Amino acid sequence: MAEFKEISPNATMGQKLANWFDNRYPSAGLFYKAHLSEYYAPKNFNFWYFFGSLALLVLVIQIVTGIFLVMHYKPDASTAFASVEYIMRDVPWGWLVRYMHSTGASAFFIVVYLHMFKALMYGSYRKPRELVWIFGCAIFLTLMAEAFMGYLLPWGQMSYWGAQVIVNLFSAIPFIGPDLALLIRGDYVVSDATLNRFFSFHVIAVPLVLLGLVVAHILALHDVGSNNPDGVEIKGPQAPRDASGRPVDGIPFHPYYTVHDIMGVSVFLMIFSAVIFFAPEFGGYFLEYNNFIPADPLKTPPHIAPVWYFTPYYSMLRAITTDMMYVLVLFVALAAAFVLLRSRMGMIGKAVALVAAALGILLMLVLDPKFWGVVVMGAAVIILFFLPWLDNSPVKSIRYRPGWHKWVYAAFVAVFLVLGYLGVQPPSEVGQLVSQIGTVLYFGFFLLMPWWSRLGEFKPVPDRITFAAH
Repeated sequence: MAEFKEISPNATMGQKLANWFDNRYPSAGLFYKAHLSEYYAPKNFNFWYFFGSLALLVLVIQIVTGIFLVMHYKPDASTAFASVEYIMRDVPWGWLVRYMHSTGASAFFIVVYLHMFKALMYGSYRKPRELVWIFGCAIFLTLMAEAFMGYLLPWGQMSYWGAQVIVNLFSAIPFIGPDLALLIRGDYVVSDATLNRFFSFHVIAVPLVLLGLVVAHILALHDVGSNNPDGVEIKGPQAPRDASGRPVDGIPFHPYYTVHDIMGVSVFLMIFSAVIFFAPEFGGYFLEYNNFIPADPLKTPPHIAPVWYFTPYYSMLRAITTDMMYVLVLFVALAAAFVLLRSRMGMIGKAVALVAAALGILLMLVLDPKFWGVVVMGAAVIILFFLPWLDNSPVKSIRYRPGWHKWVYAAFVAVFLVLGYLGVQPPSEVGQLVSQIGTVLYFGFFLLMPWWSRLGEFKPVPDRITFAAH
C-alpha cells in the first residue's frame, strides 16, 4: 500500500481535495501525466491533426445519442419503422437525437477518411507506428460493420433491400456461402430474426469491440509517439532533448493541444449543427428518401444502393463481370511472369510459383464473377492493413517526396471519389467501364507502391522539425 502524501494545512480547498483524491486513486494521476500533461507531441501539428480528436468526439456523440434512441426504439419487424416515426414525431427532442445520430454516422466516416488520408500523406503508418496503423484499419473495418448493421434498424425500403443484397453476397462464397448467409440472416430472407441479430450486434457487441480498438489505438500511439508533417522523430535516440530529458521539438499535449483541438471541435460542431438543422437528409445522401417508406418485402425499389460511405467498394463489387475477369486473369499472368523472370528462386521454387499462378488463374475462370466481386470488395479494405510494408519510400512525409508523388496521391483520391459517385448511380455501360478502370487504378496504387514509391528525386529531410509560431 502506497504512503499517503502530506499537504500543508494552509493549502487551498482545491489543493486539499486534489491531494485527497490522488492519495486514494494515484493511477488516475499517473494516467493524466502519461497521456496528457507529460505526453510530448510535436509542436508543428497542422489542420490535418484535428481529425483524430474529432473522430473521438463523434464516437461519443454516437454512443450518447444511441443510448437515448434505444430507450424508445423497438427491434421488431412489425413496429420498428413506427417506433422511429414515434421518436421523430412524439418523443420530446427525439427528432434532434435521431438526426444527430444519422448525421453522426456520415460525419464519422468523413473524419475517419480524412484522418486516414493524413496518415497516408505524412507516412504515419511507417516504422515504428505499424501497429498504430493496423489498429486504425481494424477500427475502420469495425466501423463499417457497425454502420451496416445500424442501417437496417429503421426498417425502411432501402434498409431492408440494402441488407438483402449485401447479405446475399455471402452466398456467393463456395461451399459455405449459403449456410453463412443463413447464419447472418437467421432466416431464409431478411426478417424479424435478422433485425434482432443486427440490433444486438449494433447496440452491444460491435461497440464494445470498437471501444477496445480505440483504446488500443490511442495507447499504441502514445507508446511510440505521434508523427508530424515532417516525419521527423522528436523522441528518437538522436532527437535533441533539454537538460531534464524532454524533447526540444515537443510540447505537452495538455494544455496546448487540448486548446488546439477545442478550436477544431468548435468549427466542426458549427458545421455539424448546420447540417442537422437545415439539411439532415443532405440531398438523400445521409438519409435516403426511400428509407422514409416502410420496408415492403414484396416491392423492390427501382435502384438499390448502399449509403455513400460504402459506395466506392460497392462500385468495385459491380465492376467485376465476366469480361473483367479475363482482364484480371491477364494481369495475374503478366505479374506471375514478371516475378518468375526477375526472381532469383531456384527451379523448384519457380515451378511451385508457376503451379500456384496456374491454379489461381484456373479458379478465377471457374468460380462465379459474383464471388470475385465480393473478394475484390473485401480486398479493397484488407489491403490497407499491409500499407506499412508496401511503401518503400526513403522518406515518410509527402513534403520531401518528388513532386509527382503528390499527383499520384491526388489521382488516387479522384479515383476513390469517382468510384463513390458511381456506386450511387444506377448501373450503366459507361459507368461500369469507368468503375472497372477505377478498380484497376485503386489496386494498382497499392500493388505497385513498392516500385513507384522509390522513384524520383527526394528532398533532404531536416534533422529537426520545421515550425513557425502562429
